[in-house]
Amino acid sequence: MEIKVAQEKLSKALNGVSRVAAGARATLPILNNVLIRVDDNKVSLTTTNLDMAVVSYLPVASSKNGVVTVPARLIAEFVSNLPRGAEVEMTAEGAKVEVKAGSCHSTINGALADDFPELPELEADKTVSFRMGAEDFKAGLGQVMMAASSDTTRPALTGIYFNTYEGDLYVAATDGYRLAERKLAEKVEAEVAAIVPAGSIQEVLRSLDETEEEIEILFDETQVRFRLGACEVTSKLVDGSFPDYRQLIPKNTEIMVELGKSELVRVTKLAALFAKEVGGSIVCSTNVEKKVFAIAAVANELGENSSEISTEVDVDGKVMLNSRFLLDAINALNGDKVKFGFSNKLDPVVVRAEGVDNYVHIVMPLKS
Repeated sequence: MEIKVAQEKLSKALNGVSRVAAGARATLPILNNVLIRVDDNKVSLTTTNLDMAVVSYLPVASSKNGVVTVPARLIAEFVSNLPRGAEVEMTAEGAKVEVKAGSCHSTINGALADDFPELPELEADKTVSFRMGAEDFKAGLGQVMMAASSDTTRPALTGIYFNTYEGDLYVAATDGYRLAERKLAEKVEAEVAAIVPAGSIQEVLRSLDETEEEIEILFDETQVRFRLGACEVTSKLVDGSFPDYRQLIPKNTEIMVELGKSELVRVTKLAALFAKEVGGSIVCSTNVEKKVFAIAAVANELGENSSEISTEVDVDGKVMLNSRFLLDAINALNGDKVKFGFSNKLDPVVVRAEGVDNYVHIVMPLKS
């Protein structure tokens, strides 16, 4: 095997795939390696941790067919420290890999590719696909990621739920205390209901190049593949059923106030400073007589805080929330105005951006 390629291109590709190499968690030593394959001038770099795999296709100046595996993080760090602008020549005889660039030379002990896991293919007759703008994908997933659970005893909640509803494609995430839903694409032809691990989505977002304009997503019954230009990320789906979350989203609330986003963030942060002692709990309330929306926190040792925002109010009400969850919800919104709706102390709080109907965030109240 032999390839000649610009240092910048090789370094970018290796840095991308090396993140997925299993590292210290590897159950098989070969999972620490990157598979470098040259086939008719097509060069691919592949890593996998058995749950997820990343393949990066590399444009090269010249090449000779062959395949080898080398320690992923070692080769990535070595190439990243080679002189910028240099042409890197990589050759492999058996499991020995020589890397040259200018006056720099190294021999790396690799391993034959025989033990590297074969990547499973998607089942063509059971595959559905979607295409969308890369920016829309990045923005949409960024708005729901924070609501995914980290509790591995409830695996269905640790992922992002891709689902179609009334002809549109949605993504949703919940940890049982909050819920975020974003419409990702309209008028799609295929149907899907699949939970993608949050870690796989994070890798896709990291792999998205700023120059990419479109992303293709392919699902079969057990896997998903994201195609982003010269890179592909394939992941197992989470085996489980996502909650029927739409029934949790109130269609209407008794109280709905409109607030400036920056002002709401400011007063929530102020209350959160005092709420640390009491598990982050803050009290949000409306007062018809004073025409204000207020956020307060009381901590025995630190003291207390209360801030008011003038707004139109029709009904008096009060609800206790986790300050971090509320801040996450507000910061995920686009626009300058926030619509904050609730009904009573135990009903979900609905947070939306004014005039935006493709995203909703639900925060469950705390029991007082």
